[in-house]
Amino acid sequence: MKFNLEYLEKLANIVYDNDLSEITLEDDEQALSIKREKPQQAAIAPVVMPSTVTSQVVAPQAKPAIEQAKPAAHKGKPITAPMVGTFYSAPSPDDAPFVKVGDNIAIGQVVCIIEAMKLMNEIEAEASGQITEICVKNGDSVEFGQVLMYVE
Repeated sequence: MKFNLEYLEKLANIVYDNDLSEITLEDDEQALSIKREKPQQAAIAPVVMPSTVTSQVVAPQAKPAIEQAKPAAHKGKPITAPMVGTFYSAPSPDDAPFVKVGDNIAIGQVVCIIEAMKLMNEIEAEASGQITEICVKNGDSVEFGQVLMYVE
């Protein structure tokens, strides 16, 4: 199969007209693949300009009482994820968790496992004390530096 410019242009038009991302042709001697990369479109917010400016006097109203949520005060030192992966609180689904809220732990004690790229990485405590809060659930995805739990 020999490809000429006109044939290639027709294939490119088929890809474009049908909003395809790729087309591939093969025979025993050669292969041809035409890929279309779609440009990323930036979200453009319309700007609304007022056509006229008006002045209006508004009677003062009582402000509604809005209670702002205060960030929860975490007690203790955070144990953070040293890598991206999946958090596991126990060595296997049938086993008890490594630690629970209220447990006392020692430096170097395994507190959880983070699976990354099919490897199970034991996470050890860097401080001794009592677990005051566990911030992630078993099976949750965690990011590098994300707080896993607090130790006081």
